[in-house]
Amino acid sequence: MAARQRRWRGAAGRLLGLLWLACVTARAAEPPPPKCDELRMGQYICEDPKIDSGTQEPTNCTNHTAYVQCLPAPNITCKDHSGIEKIFTGKEVGFYKPIECRNVNGYSYKVAVALSLFLGWLGADRFYLGYPALGLLKFCTVGFCGIGSLIDFILISMQIVGPSDGSSYIIDYYGARLTRLSIINGTFRKMQTYP
Repeated sequence: MAARQRRWRGAAGRLLGLLWLACVTARAAEPPPPKCDELRMGQYICEDPKIDSGTQEPTNCTNHTAYVQCLPAPNITCKDHSGIEKIFTGKEVGFYKPIECRNVNGYSYKVAVALSLFLGWLGADRFYLGYPALGLLKFCTVGFCGIGSLIDFILISMQIVGPSDGSSYIIDYYGARLTRLSIINGTFRKMQTYP
């Protein structure tokens, strides 16, 4: 009987050892947690940027970029902005997300459209945007007999013609802005398939 108990204890010990080894190797096989800025949409929430009332752009812009705080969702494990792995409660900052700022120099979109609509035939819109030669030409020809005024009104309202210094209009931050799209080497292109 004692020999049978010793064999049983030995078999149970080996079985527990194998289980322990399986648990350790399974834990070692788990991938490390991602960086917090690599989380998927819905696993974090970012604060709204603080908007400057004069320029309608985010405050603290440097090199056309501002940063907002992003908070990972509760019970998400990731490495924060300083590289420390932790489980978040939803109230700690995990990373800072960059947002783009535009270069504005005081040219208001609303003023430009109003000038183009009401005084475009006198060239006031072009003078305001910094095109004095075109403004004088429109003044002398009464807005190119009205046709030039209409064309300028359309171009300014669609934000195709902007300030002469290359800056952007001051437009409400959450208003309708024109976003120019371009294709670069990093742009994803979907392969065309033929049936």
